[in-house]
Amino acid sequence: MNRQFLKIQIKHFFFLIGLFFFSLHSTAQISPPSNYDQKLSDIVVNATRSDTPLDQIPLNTTILTPEVLDASVDLTIDQVLKNVPGVFLNDVPYYQKDPTGQSINVRGLGYGRTLVLIDGLPANDAFYGTVQWNLVPMSSIQSVEFVRGGVSSLWGNYGMGGVININTKTPKNSSQDISFSYGAFGTGNVAASKDIVAGDAMQLRFSADYFSSQGYQNYATISPASASNIKNGMGTDSVKNSNIRLQGYFKPTQETDGFFRIGYGTMSDLSTNYAIAPNLVQTTDLAGGTTTHVDVDKKLQVNAYYQNTSFYKQSGSTTTPNSSNPNAPYINANYTDPYSTLGGSVQYTHDLKTAAIDQYLLGLDARNISASNLTNNLNANGNGSVVSINYAQGQQSFYGLLGQVKSKAEFVPIEATLGARVDSWSSQIPTLYNTGANGANPSYTNISNKSKTQLSPSLGLMFNASKDWDIRAAAYQAFHAPSMNNTLRSFGSATGWNFANPNLVPETMTGYEVGTDFRWKSGFTQLTAFNNYIQNSVTSYALNKNNPNDVVLAKSLCNATGNPLTGTASVGICNSTSVNYFTNQQNLLSQGLEFQYHQDIGTTWSVDGGYTYTLARLTWTATSDPTNSQVGGVPQNIANAGLTYYPVPKASITTTLRYVGNSWMDTAHTLPVPAYAIIGLRANYELTPQATVFASVVNLLNRQYITFNIASSSTAYQAGMPQAISVGARVVF
Repeated sequence: MNRQFLKIQIKHFFFLIGLFFFSLHSTAQISPPSNYDQKLSDIVVNATRSDTPLDQIPLNTTILTPEVLDASVDLTIDQVLKNVPGVFLNDVPYYQKDPTGQSINVRGLGYGRTLVLIDGLPANDAFYGTVQWNLVPMSSIQSVEFVRGGVSSLWGNYGMGGVININTKTPKNSSQDISFSYGAFGTGNVAASKDIVAGDAMQLRFSADYFSSQGYQNYATISPASASNIKNGMGTDSVKNSNIRLQGYFKPTQETDGFFRIGYGTMSDLSTNYAIAPNLVQTTDLAGGTTTHVDVDKKLQVNAYYQNTSFYKQSGSTTTPNSSNPNAPYINANYTDPYSTLGGSVQYTHDLKTAAIDQYLLGLDARNISASNLTNNLNANGNGSVVSINYAQGQQSFYGLLGQVKSKAEFVPIEATLGARVDSWSSQIPTLYNTGANGANPSYTNISNKSKTQLSPSLGLMFNASKDWDIRAAAYQAFHAPSMNNTLRSFGSATGWNFANPNLVPETMTGYEVGTDFRWKSGFTQLTAFNNYIQNSVTSYALNKNNPNDVVLAKSLCNATGNPLTGTASVGICNSTSVNYFTNQQNLLSQGLEFQYHQDIGTTWSVDGGYTYTLARLTWTATSDPTNSQVGGVPQNIANAGLTYYPVPKASITTTLRYVGNSWMDTAHTLPVPAYAIIGLRANYELTPQATVFASVVNLLNRQYITFNIASSSTAYQAGMPQAISVGARVVF
C-alpha cells in the first residue's frame, strides 16, 4: 500500500467523522462507564443456571454489555465475538460463509464444540452443530454472556469449550423502534419492533428484521505466493436473511412468571466462488416456560422448546473450464436435510444460605433430534444427471440428570462449587444406503443402535484475596456427541468423497484452568491459564489403498465391484482420487493463556485490550496428520486493542486494532497463513434520548490479506474482509 493511498484513506475517514459531528455542540464532557468494582459484581449470569453473580464464577467469564455492543466496529454478532479472548473466528462474516461453516471455535478445541444459547435455550443447529448467526441480528441483542471451559456438568452436550448465552431485548414499555444500516457491497439491515406492556400480567414484543448483502470477493484461488489474486471489491456471494419473532412474558399467579417465544427465519445465500449453488434454510422455533417461586428461597423452572428446519443445499465445483470439462463450473451435488429437535427441562433451586451449603440445584433435561439426508451426486460434465444417491435417516436422544452444590466457608474466604451430571445418549439409524446412478443397485447398511452414559463432574474454587481481587480454579470433564452431519450425510466429487459414519460415538474432554480477576473503580483485568484434553475426537480419515480393511470399507461405501483403491483416478463409482470416512480416532491437547483488560482514563478516554495464546496439538491420530504440531486454523497469538474517546455528551469515537499471528491452514504445515493486523473505527452520537446515529469502518486502510482457516487445499484460502463503511440509526418512538 503506497503512501498516497494511505493519505487518501485517512482523509476519507476524517471527512466522514467531520460530517458526523458537524452539528454537535456542548459545554461539558460525559464520563465513560465507571465503578467497575460494583458494576461487574452486580451482573447475574444466566448461563450458570444458578443466577450466579459475575464475581463468583470460578470459570473465565466475559460479559458483552449493551455499551460494548454499541461501540463495536463490526455489525454482526459473530464478528463481535471474534475479538473476545479465547474465540477463534476468522475475519469473514457469517454471510460470506456456507451455512454449514458458520460455527465457533473456543480455545482451539475445534468447531461445533461450544454451546450457544438464545435466552437460555439451545441454539446450535440440530443437524450440523453449527450456529446460524442470522437468527440473532444485533438489533435484537441486549447482552452476551460467555463462560469458558467445560460446562457439561450443567448443560451436557456441546459443553467442551464453554457456553455463550445471547440475551435478547425484552419489552420495556409500550413503544416501538426502528433501526437500519447500509454500507459497502450493498450490505444493509432494517429491523423494527413493537412493545406492548399491559402491566405484570402480559408483556409482548413483536420484532422483524431483514438483512441482505452482495458480498465481497473471496476467491478460493488466492495464496500467499500469489497476493495479486486478492482483489477487494464486489464478489459473487450474496445473502438474504429475514426473521420474525413474537416474545411474550406473563404472570399467571403471584408466584409464577412465564414466557413464550415464536419465531420464523429464512436464510438464502450463494456462498461458493461461482454464484451457481444456492442454499436455503427455513427455521421455525417455539419455546415456553415458567418459573415458580415455591418459597422466598426456592424456585421451580420448567422449559420446553421445539425447532423445525428445512435445509436445501447445493455445492458447486470451482473447476476452471477446460477442454475435458467445458461446462465447469457446475453444481456437483444437492442435499435435502429436514430435521427437528424437541426438548425440555425441569430445575429446582434452593438458596439455603446456611453455614455449610449456600445453594443447591437439581435438574433434568431431555432432547430428541430427528433428521434425514438425501444427497444427489451429479455428473462432472455439468448436465445435471445423477451418478449416485446417498440416503440416511435417524435420531439422537439425550437425557441428563444434574446436581450442583455451592458452599462458602466462613473461616476462610473460599467459595466452592461442586457439580455433576449423568447423561444418557443414544443414536438410532434405521435406514442408510448408497446407490449407483439414478438409484440403481442400492447398498443397504444395517446399523446397530449406539448408546453411551457419560459422567461430567466439575469442581470450582473461588478465593477472595481482597475486596477487589479474586483467584479462581476449576477442573471439569465434558463431552460432545457426533453431529448428524457426520453420521448421516455423505457427499463427493471427482476430487474426493466423504462418507458419513453412523457408528461414531461421543468425544470426551478433561480439563482444568486457573485464573485471577482484579477490579477497581475505573476498570478490571482478567488472566487465565487452561489445559484441555479431548479423547475420541471425531475427524475425517483418508482410506489407504495399502490397507486391506480400508479397501473392503471403500468397496462397501462406493458400491464397487473391483478394488476401488488400486488406482488414483478411480474409486469404484466414486470416480474419485480419494475416499474419506469419519472416525473417533484422534486425541487433541489444547493449552494456553487468555488476558483481558479495561481502563477508563479520566472522563474522556477508555482503553481495552485482549490477548490469546494457544497451543493446540494432536497427541494421537489415525490420519496422516502429524502429532505435536499446531493444528490447522488455530493461530498461536491473537491480540486486540481499543481506544474510545468521548468528545461531547452522548458521543463516542472508538478505534480498534486486531492482530492475528502466523498460522497454518493444515496440521501438516504445508499451507501457511501470514500474520495480519486490521484497524477499525466506530462513531456514535445520541441525537435525542429516542434517536441514535452511527458510522463504522471495518478495515480502515483497506488492507488486502488472507485470514486464517481450516483446510487441506490451497484452493481454500480466504480473503479477509476489505474496507467496508456503514452508517445507521435507531429511533424509538
